[in-house]
Amino acid sequence: MAPSVKRAEEKGEPKSRTNSIVELIVIVLVAIGLALAIQAFVVKPYRIPSGSMEPTLDVGQRVLVNRISMHFKEPHVGEILVFHPPKDAEQQVCGPQPHMVTPGGAACATPEPEEAGVNFIKRVVAGPGDEIYIKEGHVFRKAAGRSQFVPEKDSYIDPCGSASECNFPKPIKIAAGHWFMMGDNRGESDDSRFWGPVPTSWIIGGAFATYWPPDRIGIL
Repeated sequence: MAPSVKRAEEKGEPKSRTNSIVELIVIVLVAIGLALAIQAFVVKPYRIPSGSMEPTLDVGQRVLVNRISMHFKEPHVGEILVFHPPKDAEQQVCGPQPHMVTPGGAACATPEPEEAGVNFIKRVVAGPGDEIYIKEGHVFRKAAGRSQFVPEKDSYIDPCGSASECNFPKPIKIAAGHWFMMGDNRGESDDSRFWGPVPTSWIIGGAFATYWPPDRIGIL
């Protein structure tokens, strides 16, 4: 009896090894699938491409973006968002009738109907129905339904003083369903001042944490 039992065990070993290999492959594929699904639909890493968000975010720094948050809540003033800008944003063109704004007057208030395929990251400084003007890089906002302008609590910015792009003293009103975005590096940011507010549907998600480099790990 003993030899026959041994032969049975020996015959069973290759099958057991095969099952283990198949199981391992399935686990790896499922793990990869879950990771891709999480990145596609829930959390996506994003690399900071320029200095427009300094000193909050440096060039090359990595952040995590919550892609589902915008499905359950609206953005809020002060939040850092990744989004698609208007199609001609990189040329600093304002509005559906293309023109360039003149510093010292009003920032771009006219929404552009077509979006670009690139991603930008900026901070929300005003939302639907708000009125704003910009002085020395500081935003003064009259929230929808309020009667007076209040300066932005902006200890996180790099102000830009008297430079022309930092002064748009003529108030504008943000259109319904749109958000005015500005970089924290106010003198070096290509933002809504020049190409206008962004509709909610173009927002990819909110940046909520930074994970690289190691000395900058933290919650935003």
